[in-house]
Amino acid sequence: MDLIKNLTGKNPADYEPVAATIINNADVELFKELVSRDDYLFDFVKQNVAQRLSKACNKSNFKNLYKFLDIYSPYYDEFISSTLAQFSDETVEDYMLNVLENGSEDAKTYSASYFSYVPNTKALSFLRGNAYSENTNLAVNCAVALSKLNDRECYNVALEKLKSNDSFEQYSAVKFLVNYQDKSALGAIFEAMKNSMMAENIAGEIPYLASLTELINTDFQEDAILAFCYILNGLAELISIAQVIDFDFYNLISQMIKSSPNGAIAVALLMAKEKFETFVENEEYLFDEDKNTKNEVNDINILLKNIDTRKYESFVFEELYEESAFVFFAMDLIKDKDSLAELLGGQNQTVILKAMSILKNLGHLSSDYKSIGLNNISDENIKQVALAL
Repeated sequence: MDLIKNLTGKNPADYEPVAATIINNADVELFKELVSRDDYLFDFVKQNVAQRLSKACNKSNFKNLYKFLDIYSPYYDEFISSTLAQFSDETVEDYMLNVLENGSEDAKTYSASYFSYVPNTKALSFLRGNAYSENTNLAVNCAVALSKLNDRECYNVALEKLKSNDSFEQYSAVKFLVNYQDKSALGAIFEAMKNSMMAENIAGEIPYLASLTELINTDFQEDAILAFCYILNGLAELISIAQVIDFDFYNLISQMIKSSPNGAIAVALLMAKEKFETFVENEEYLFDEDKNTKNEVNDINILLKNIDTRKYESFVFEELYEESAFVFFAMDLIKDKDSLAELLGGQNQTVILKAMSILKNLGHLSSDYKSIGLNNISDENIKQVALAL
């Protein structure tokens, strides 16, 4: 008999006895088998299983969960840690504190999560020390627990890390701040995004701290649209296409369409139109995605098909200056050689190189244009690339 099949099925007569067996008997092997199927079960099925296991727990058997602490799964983390917290007393707290010190890494990950439900200053040292762990689940749980403890030490350290010249350090700080869930860090995160080599990665974290759909109705409107553009730029390569559902892209795009057009909105909508047309027209992008993702992408593509492209094209030129945060995205949308050539006389050498590259691809990089660009490039590495065009 396949007990996991029964546990994940729809019939209470099948799944309730299996859930009770796992909890009442502390059946580590069966729980391990369940976790081994994480990659093969739909998320909603795993959510159902977590609820069934939780329902099987009570004050008499909940300590049997200790036996499962060495088998980590992010899908059963909340169930285990919240159940232990629900029945927690001083004995349980002491046990979980000991796990932080002496347990396996899996057990420590569950324990860190437990302390997000039962804040305890005795856990501070461990939580601070592992807030940037290479174990992503452990780092996330530590950040959440530190937030519940209102620990500003790690929060302030993260804000300082955002100013680092190391893009990886910036990104790790962003992930901490997003998990810490303090929206007052948004301004600093947006600034880090604008100056990071990992702008797409950072942008992909921001919607988990604050909805871009809501932010475009605030003072962060331009920053939110810029984050949207970076996410678009990284979709499929760096950011999963399935995340368009998490990011609420359909409603975000709808709001931009309804808004009075400006340069930022125009760039964002025209970028999105090209991107989603590409996804729909090329089967390989959506082949492995689930039905919900495919439907969402198709709905977004239909929404964008109906926009007045010509109306927005005129606004893109508003962002065609080297100080604009949108200039690199705008350049990819512009086909007018004279407008692109004007950028060759600027001071931003990266912008100059990109303008030369686009002109080359359009067949318009004349010797005069090339000379103007090269005369304004002093960085030897950039110049070598420009000379090869």
